[in-house]
Amino acid sequence: MPKLVIDDREIEVEDGLTLIQACEVAGVEIPRFCYHERLSIAGNCRMCLVEVAGMPKPVASCAMGVNDLRPGRDGEPPQIHTNSPSVKKAREGVMEFLLINHPLDCPICDQGGECDLQDQAMAYGIDTSRYVENKRAVEDKNIGPLIKTIMTRCIHCTRCVRFMTEVAGVEELGAIGRGEDMEIATYLEQGMTSELSGNVIDLCPVGALTSKPYAFAARPWELRKTETVDVMDAVGSSIRVDARGREVMRILPRNNDAVNEEWISDKTRFVWDGLRTQRLDRPYLRRDGRLRPATWEDAFSAIATRLKNKDGQRFAAIVGDLAAAEEMFALKDLAGRLGSPHTDCRQDGARHDPGAGRAGYLFNSGIEGIEEADAILLVGTAPRGEASVLNARIRKRWRRGDVAIGLIGAEADLTYDYDYLGAGPETLQELAGGGTSFHGVLTQAERPMVILGQAALARSDAEAVLALAAKLAVETGMLAGDWNGFNVLHTAAARVAGLDLGFVPGAGGLDVAGILAAAGSGDLDTVYLLGADEIDVEALGDAFVIYQGSHGDRGAQRADVILPGAAYTEKSGTYVNTEGRPQIAQRAVFPVGEAREDWAILRALSAHLGETLPYDSIAELRKAMYEAAPHLGAIDTVEPADATAVERLAKPTPQVQKQPFGRAVTDFYLTNPIARASRTMAEMSALKAGAEQGATGTHG
Repeated sequence: MPKLVIDDREIEVEDGLTLIQACEVAGVEIPRFCYHERLSIAGNCRMCLVEVAGMPKPVASCAMGVNDLRPGRDGEPPQIHTNSPSVKKAREGVMEFLLINHPLDCPICDQGGECDLQDQAMAYGIDTSRYVENKRAVEDKNIGPLIKTIMTRCIHCTRCVRFMTEVAGVEELGAIGRGEDMEIATYLEQGMTSELSGNVIDLCPVGALTSKPYAFAARPWELRKTETVDVMDAVGSSIRVDARGREVMRILPRNNDAVNEEWISDKTRFVWDGLRTQRLDRPYLRRDGRLRPATWEDAFSAIATRLKNKDGQRFAAIVGDLAAAEEMFALKDLAGRLGSPHTDCRQDGARHDPGAGRAGYLFNSGIEGIEEADAILLVGTAPRGEASVLNARIRKRWRRGDVAIGLIGAEADLTYDYDYLGAGPETLQELAGGGTSFHGVLTQAERPMVILGQAALARSDAEAVLALAAKLAVETGMLAGDWNGFNVLHTAAARVAGLDLGFVPGAGGLDVAGILAAAGSGDLDTVYLLGADEIDVEALGDAFVIYQGSHGDRGAQRADVILPGAAYTEKSGTYVNTEGRPQIAQRAVFPVGEAREDWAILRALSAHLGETLPYDSIAELRKAMYEAAPHLGAIDTVEPADATAVERLAKPTPQVQKQPFGRAVTDFYLTNPIARASRTMAEMSALKAGAEQGATGTHG
């Protein structure tokens, strides 16, 4: 390991580090604009200059490796100076050049208060300017409804270009022109359509790229910051919700190397305007065919009257994709006390069986484990639309090389190359039997993995598909030692917690399809929808429908009683991501109007029904929940599931269907009630649809 002397302090660092990283290890701050630890090195801002003893001029520390340094004449370690007069003068000169054309926009710039250029100009610049000529001006670019551009502020660090090319995998940004005529622009002057494009806002060290929906809305020091988790997909990205008063103003990523690194999807980042619109802020009762405002007492009394002396077998409950574990536990408890086995959390009809073991429905290798895989088989999934941050992790592994990726299902642009093996379960059956060359690829790989998507599991032959995938995993060595490469990629934030809590049909109970059919035929009297909006509500027939949720979406339109619940930013709740990691979502703002936290609604309703739930606080509820499912109490810890569950799934199976796998997500931007209430998401959905029509030649 190389030894260095940094500012008269000797340290030992790992091989392969750059000087800027070595200085960070030594606790020395080095200014930078173009350098970013997750992007390739550009070395074009020159702000990170340091002095190396024996070299005639300062060197860019981001582009100089510690292994490239020579020892001194007598064998002493290389000497690095980060605060010498020559370094100070060099940095002041660089900063002066950067500010030559940068406009004095700080009072009206959304980056003000959290701008790298501001901070470093104060710390490393000078307080005067010698430049008196006219400043350069650059025309602003229209790159869609998400990102506002003021390109005169751009300092050409190229972070945005490198991110879009390397991480997002969509080469939509680049540099045109040379010298002072250089500009950052989209190649075809159109809006960016990557699901990760909003991350360039965080990467931009100046105010050239800012959030268009957030423009001129607030200053960072006005906002109350809450660390929480995302529920727009099942990845469970770490986020920070910034609020002012009772309104969420923006959502930003938090660094979490095990889950989302420091990226979030555009839906996660920009869905916040949907938290304000189409909200349910008071109870409603259907009278004379119309939903009319009511009091909580009226709503609870109407439900109690309906359920009084009714057979619990004629009551059913369906949970939606955004529900937290606490309210699912409370609803399951209430349904059990009413005597109903008809409960289900699988709106899409997926055939997950929690009784078979957790390993059968988890992303067992972990999201971080993708970087260790050397062969990846995707079955019935298009991760770019279902879990875009996870897809970026697959692309990251693909860019390193020496990995084979195969796809069985609908063809899609996943931002990386793959071998297209086939469209449906017949191909998987052939592969499991060793009939394709990719079987040999998986067998020879040291750490192979299969990723099963919901399009493969929300089918009538899902059990056969699951068994084939498990058989393939066993045969090709995916369950070797500490490696479990059998992975299920969920699309719903609530799904894993629901399965962990057993929110599936009990003995003799009906699943979602059975509940809809029974309600339509009159065999069920009452259906409780806890944020369930992705079902065919028209199939519920004349059943009495209770809808509890935050938005006036499909379920609320069909409801006979509406109980206004809290959105994910308005309550404290436990969510378990696709890899089985329990995380706590913290309340950032209070619920709107008369809305309440969902578990509290169920607790109050249970008292009116004469089946009072035995917990009066969320702490008491969680204590009971942890007794039922102890692993939910291990917050932010993934407890490995027993791999023998996968082996048990690998059993002889009936013949699979010939129907090809479809798409679990058909419109990335409109997958849940909050997203459908968002104007920004509607604009992006329309932009994406228009781009796809143009690409196929069907749009002029």
